[in-house]
Amino acid sequence: MPREISLELEARETEWAFAPDRSLRGFGFNGSVPGPLIEAETGDTLRVRLTNSLPQPTTIHWHGLRVPADMDGTAPVQPCDAFEYVFVVPDAATFWYHSHVNETEQLERGLYGAFVARGPGEPRLDGERVLLLDDLKLDPGGELAPFGDDHELHEGREGDVLLVNGRREPELEIAAGQVERWRVVNAANTRFARLSIGGRPFSILGTDGGLVPAPVETSEILLTPGERADLAVGPFAEGEVLEIETLPYDRGRGEPRRDSFATLRVGPAAPSQAELPGSLRQIEPLAGAEEAPTRTISMKALMHGGHDQRDEPVPVGALQLWDLVNETSQDHPFHLHGFFFQVVAENGEPPALLAWKDTVNVPRKQQVRIAWLPDDRPGEWMYHCHILEHHAMGMMARFEVVP
Repeated sequence: MPREISLELEARETEWAFAPDRSLRGFGFNGSVPGPLIEAETGDTLRVRLTNSLPQPTTIHWHGLRVPADMDGTAPVQPCDAFEYVFVVPDAATFWYHSHVNETEQLERGLYGAFVARGPGEPRLDGERVLLLDDLKLDPGGELAPFGDDHELHEGREGDVLLVNGRREPELEIAAGQVERWRVVNAANTRFARLSIGGRPFSILGTDGGLVPAPVETSEILLTPGERADLAVGPFAEGEVLEIETLPYDRGRGEPRRDSFATLRVGPAAPSQAELPGSLRQIEPLAGAEEAPTRTISMKALMHGGHDQRDEPVPVGALQLWDLVNETSQDHPFHLHGFFFQVVAENGEPPALLAWKDTVNVPRKQQVRIAWLPDDRPGEWMYHCHILEHHAMGMMARFEVVP
């Protein structure tokens, strides 16, 4: 039976101990970084009261969740004020929630958390964990480096301190012989994570919008800011030590390098009850690559268009085929609020994986075609680059879904 889940979230300043001997003044939901893990099942009604105890406006954007337009969290909640978000959880997937006001600072200070929604027919593995990837940019004194630098606005802000669940390069442990479901969220401002687990194979179970049709075995996955992936990880042998790391990836800015997020130690063996089926979900393609686009969105024009750009309305029920064209010199992760899309083509070629997405990387000098169907949730929405500094610079547009 569907439930009603009521939560209180307070955005407030907090002392954030990101390493055993290191802390800084952060922002947290309920005083923790990341904020509380929210868990629900499809059909549940979520009722969340946000109280803003920060000295600046804030809000909660339910990243990836198909909520009503007035619950999307783009309207600021003023200091000493409160707002209640109420919506039904429609989809099973790994989501996250985060501020959508002054994001470059508020997310870097820790104002985000994970949201896990489960549904019927989930694969049964031996365990589950949520990993929120992030980084911090510190000044020589160990405090957060100043925000708003012109160079950062154009290049993005990457830090030297890599975090998993708000902690600097933690040690994780898994039992030998077991297979776990890892729900991974890239919550960083700018950092692209070409994720590897000691170079060992794992299986992709899901993306932004939930399960994929069948497990896909690989040894790495690229997660741009805002993207999520569900992975089946293991089994490993007792005594193994593996680095959870990001491999070099050239997004068009900076020198690509290899960095460690965490260390995974394999402990004593435990019996496995994991059952990973060959088929996970049925996904019907929305459109073919040969169909004509209904709209072309230039990432270059977005980058130079400034704030308050408005795009043409979208009628409810009208299939949308958008060409995302990137003529700039760096990659841009494109995020669509409130709706899932399918990648139809990448530079004219079919994608490697049919999946539901809300964030997709558009590599420099390339284009990506997406298809999506606006369901009956009229109102104002937005899309933007999820490099937060680019969004702050105005790389975004608003549009209406109209009846």
